[in-house]
Amino acid sequence: MKYNIINFDQVDWQRLDAFDDRTVFQTREWLHFLQETRKATPVIAELLHGNEVVGYFTGLTFTRLGVKVLGSSFPGWTTPYIGFNLMPGISRASALAAVEQLAWEGLKCLHIEVSDPYFSEEDGRNLGFNCEFYTSYRTDLRQSEEELFNKMDSACRRCVRKAEKSGLTIEEAHDLAFADEYHDQLKDVFAKQGLVPTYKVERVRTLIKHLEPTGRILLLRARDPEGKCIATGIFPGFKKFCEFWGNASYRSSQILRPNEFIQWYVMRYWKKRGVEVYDWGGGGTYKEKYGCVPHRVPWFTKSRYQLVSTLRNEAKKMFDRKQRLLAWWEGAQAPT
Repeated sequence: MKYNIINFDQVDWQRLDAFDDRTVFQTREWLHFLQETRKATPVIAELLHGNEVVGYFTGLTFTRLGVKVLGSSFPGWTTPYIGFNLMPGISRASALAAVEQLAWEGLKCLHIEVSDPYFSEEDGRNLGFNCEFYTSYRTDLRQSEEELFNKMDSACRRCVRKAEKSGLTIEEAHDLAFADEYHDQLKDVFAKQGLVPTYKVERVRTLIKHLEPTGRILLLRARDPEGKCIATGIFPGFKKFCEFWGNASYRSSQILRPNEFIQWYVMRYWKKRGVEVYDWGGGGTYKEKYGCVPHRVPWFTKSRYQLVSTLRNEAKKMFDRKQRLLAWWEGAQAPT
């Protein structure tokens, strides 16, 4: 399989968006979001078998500490996977082999990371890639609403009913001010764990700016009976997949169960729009009460030199330490 890089300004987005295996994370607007927030350059490549185009690869390049990287996706991007769009019957392993050549020869990168929701472990391991995993949960939205509700555990169902009886309302949002409400609540969530959010409010504003006009993102507010916004959530979706990107609430109002109420709204909203899979956006055993099942997506990495791989792993450890230090500092500076 061969590759051919396409000029980003000449991409036929309508053709790419027609692929059945397309996700929101491959769309033009999501790439613009990553380009702006991560200072990365989008890369779209045709994949050819002979002279026939059999699929496409989507990723972004960036340079860190002098090392050029091809990411599809990359840690810290708040994007669980990007990957490929392929014709039926085309091997993802063959596509990955072509993209490895694209990284080394076409783009002169020293490191590559690729995650795709349709990968199997063998796709990358047989090519010498290191295999990590994006670990999450999934709900099959092809079930009836009654089945979805009954698969929640009994305590979770009671929470949804309590929210309804307490007079909570769910509101679909379309304004940039939503970002500030969400991030303020997110800080309260992280404070409970002695942490600070891993991204600033500007990232949320940028996400809304690019995605909200497309109709491919659901922004929700939960309001208490007095009209106060006590919880928020962000849920992008397109084609077969929707994603739990973020959810936040004030701890003082969680007794009203706004989070469970929001999640029940999300599942019904995307189900009505033909989405088949709700990806719960990562781990967290608390999610099991919603009746979802564990799922993991292979995340392949490879470096041209061992030193680059070592630096990448150390950078992840340093980021975790930085988050805890920031949380301690903000706590120490808070007025008593």
